[in-house]
Amino acid sequence: MHSFKQMEVLMINLEKMGNETSWFRELQQIKIDDYNYDLPDERIAKYPLSRRDASKLLIYQSGKISQARFHNLSDFLPDQSLLVSNNTKVIRARMEFFKETGARIEIFCLEPHQPSDYNLSFSQSILCSWYCIVGNLKKWKSGTLSKKVLINTRSCLLIAEKLEAFGDEQIIRFSWDNPVLSFSEILEHEGNIPIPPYLNREAEASDLETYQTIYSQHKGSVAAPTAGLHFTSSVFESLRNKKIKSHEVTLHVGAGTFKPVKADIIMEHNMHAEHFVINAQTIPVLLEHLGNITAVGTTTVRTLESLYWMGVKILSGAVIPVEQMQLGQWEAYHLETKYSVEETLQALHRHFLTSGKDYVMASTAIMIAPGYSFKLIDRLISNFHQPKSTLLLLIGAFIGADWVKVYDFALANDFRFLSYGDSCLMIPGK
Repeated sequence: MHSFKQMEVLMINLEKMGNETSWFRELQQIKIDDYNYDLPDERIAKYPLSRRDASKLLIYQSGKISQARFHNLSDFLPDQSLLVSNNTKVIRARMEFFKETGARIEIFCLEPHQPSDYNLSFSQSILCSWYCIVGNLKKWKSGTLSKKVLINTRSCLLIAEKLEAFGDEQIIRFSWDNPVLSFSEILEHEGNIPIPPYLNREAEASDLETYQTIYSQHKGSVAAPTAGLHFTSSVFESLRNKKIKSHEVTLHVGAGTFKPVKADIIMEHNMHAEHFVINAQTIPVLLEHLGNITAVGTTTVRTLESLYWMGVKILSGAVIPVEQMQLGQWEAYHLETKYSVEETLQALHRHFLTSGKDYVMASTAIMIAPGYSFKLIDRLISNFHQPKSTLLLLIGAFIGADWVKVYDFALANDFRFLSYGDSCLMIPGK
């Protein structure tokens, strides 16, 4: 069986071999410089507000812009609509080791390699390996790194060993000599929360709480789904009062999602695949609310839109075990689009029932860029993203060239930007 990483490389190669329409070639030639703007450092929120839902909320609706506070969100969403959010939980992914020379080596755990299942990897009691980014790699030419770990009264010797390089990443094998301790416990004790580098500060104790959504549940992300950071129990109560249904999916956010695009054109940028999990009951909920769905954050958008294309693959005759469902970076632009959203979701639901499983683990590297036609998403809640990022491309795909007007308004009206910043509700015109 291929790992998700191997399948990612295979999918990219297959896509490059596929037939390309002139429209698709034009889409791939989008210049990332066209999705740039001046973001002064002082506009980047270095810390969150003391009250999550006190943040500003920009409302974009059919070309018109207004503003409110996030605690008023329910005023702008339709009664009996559906709100879908990402309940992933950020892990303490950064671990620090020191060589005998004193050189500091940071190992940033991105996603599990062996076993590749997140829950299985976290529960390992002797050995596991992860895809990692290694800071100060040039100082770690050979040998192993080790450190003594003491968790309450339990101790172990934790050893890190480089196995092989995988692009810019390293496959690191972790081993420890106390089977009573799980890898999850070791990470929780030894790791630091991976706040974004653009905050230009070290993680603090407060980040352990503020860099998680209040509904975070399933461990696996190395970056928070930041649009969800504004929600409070009182915001959810106001949504319930309008009979707005809340539903959760899980996509583990990878470091690649938030990286600025360094290539001149988007064709030359490779998206990292991210893993997501949905339950069987998600499909009926989506079917019941088609045409009335609000996504909380770009990660939720990528998850829900990927479901449509996986349904298309099933209807097109692809034989896909539920534990091996993947969507490549450009695959959505090549697949048949004659199927309705209802047809694709129903096909996906039948696939669930046939498999006998009540959830699916999948992987998506979908690139949502201007020219993409959204299938499930009607409204989007999002923070303000970095210049020249794939997330800004997604915003441009959702509201067109008006993204410039939205960001200009936010800059002119003292909105706070990026992970700990303010948010925006986008409702494009029909």
